[in-house]
Amino acid sequence: MRVLGFMTGTSLDAVDMAVLHTDGARILNLGPCGERKLSVGARTVLEEATRQALEWGREAPAPAIFAEAARAVADEHIAAARGFFSANGVTAADLDFIGLHGQTVRHEPPTPGRPGRTVQLVDAARVADALGLPVAFEFRTADVAAGGQGAPLAPVYHAALADWSGLERPVAILNLGGVGNITLVTADGELEAFDTGPANGMVDLWVQRHTSERFDADGRYAAAGRVDETALAELLNHPYFTAEGPKSLDRFDFSFAPVEALSVPDGAATLTAFAAQAVAIGIRRCRTAPRRVIACGGGRHNPVLMRELAACAGVPVQAAEAVGWRGDAIEAEAFAYLAARTARGLPISFPGTTGVPHPMTGGRIVRPS
Repeated sequence: MRVLGFMTGTSLDAVDMAVLHTDGARILNLGPCGERKLSVGARTVLEEATRQALEWGREAPAPAIFAEAARAVADEHIAAARGFFSANGVTAADLDFIGLHGQTVRHEPPTPGRPGRTVQLVDAARVADALGLPVAFEFRTADVAAGGQGAPLAPVYHAALADWSGLERPVAILNLGGVGNITLVTADGELEAFDTGPANGMVDLWVQRHTSERFDADGRYAAAGRVDETALAELLNHPYFTAEGPKSLDRFDFSFAPVEALSVPDGAATLTAFAAQAVAIGIRRCRTAPRRVIACGGGRHNPVLMRELAACAGVPVQAAEAVGWRGDAIEAEAFAYLAARTARGLPISFPGTTGVPHPMTGGRIVRPS
C-alpha cells in the first residue's frame, strides 16, 4: 500500500506529510515528505478549542467550538495535501490510503477509578470526500476505551524503522515533540514505550507567554540563560517520574510555578534542562539500557537541548539523520504505517506501549461518499 500520512502536533505549527510504501508490517519504501504551516485563522480556532477543552467537565457536552475546529483541521489538511501533490507530482490515483491523526486538544490518561479521555479533532469524512481516498483516523480512542494510555502510538513504526535500517538492538527512539516519548526496541524485538515528560511544549509556551515568538529558535533564549537548580529540582519532583509505565501525559500536566519568577532566558534554560533530565530519567527506567538513542521531532533542532541530552542521557544520542532517517517526517510516516495496519486489521498498540491487556487494533476508516 502507498499511504499518505499526516501529523499535526500540539505546537500548532504545521501539517506534516509523508508518503510510505508498506504492507503494514515492513517498510518497503519512503516517498516524498513535506509540511505546510497552519494558517493564522486555524491556529486561533485551535488555541481556543484547546483552552475550552482544558475546562471541559466530564459530564458536560463537548464544547461547540470542537465542530468548528474539526472542520478547520480538515481544511488545513486538504490544502496541505493539494499543495503537496502539486509540488511532488503526486495524484490521488498514486495512493491507496490516508492516515490522519487530527489535532489533540485534550489527553487525560486513565487513573485508578477514572477512565481516560483523549480528543483528536478532524472532520475525516470531509478530507476523504475532498481528496477521493479512504481515511484512517481516530487511532487512540479504542485503546483508551480498553484501559490503555492512548499514547504513544508510534512505537510499532519505530520498531519497523529499526528493522528497515538494520540497527543494532537494544535501541531507543526518542521523539522530541510537545511531549517527549521514548520507544525501546529490545534485542528480542519486544517494545517498551512511554512519555518521558514535556519536551518542547513547556519551552514553547514559556516563549509565547513572554515574547512575540512561538518557540525558542535554535535554543537562543536557553543559551543566554542559566539553569535555576532549585526550580529544576522542583520540576523533577513530580510524581509522574516515579510512576511505572506504560504512562502518558498532556503538555499541560506540569505547572510553571517553579519558574514564574525567572527571567525569560533563565526560564528557557531551566525548562530545556528539565526536558533533557526527564528523558534521562526515562532512559534509566527502561528495563534494558539501549546502546544508543535516536532523536527525532522538532526538539532535535535545538542545540541546547541536544547538548543537555548528551550530557545526562548516559548513552550516545544521535539525531535521526545520522542513521538516514527523516527526523521531521517520522510521525507522519508513523500514521501512514498505522493506517496500513488499520486497513489490514493488524494491532497498533501493545501491553508494553500503552498498557492495554493484549495487542489490539484501532482506528476508524471513512471512505469518500
